[in-house]
Amino acid sequence: MKPVKLPKEQREMIIDNIRAHFEAERGETIGHLAADNLLEFFLQELGPVLYNSALSDCRTLVGQRMQAMEEDIYALEWRKRS
Repeated sequence: MKPVKLPKEQREMIIDNIRAHFEAERGETIGHLAADNLLEFFLQELGPVLYNSALSDCRTLVGQRMQAMEEDIYALEWRKRS
């Protein structure tokens, strides 16, 4: 699987949020490079898990939609009158 690439603006915003989180929650100041490395670690570790979970959710949704479409198609069938 290829690595997750974030747009520069989004990556910078997340890095800023990581730095703010460390300051607020832990009272630690971390630099831009440390926050960037932490983000990269989480992308590598969590990226595939979250991606696969999203695909699973999509599979479920598509299955539900296909079931509903099948029911709609059956409802359109002509029935012979008795």
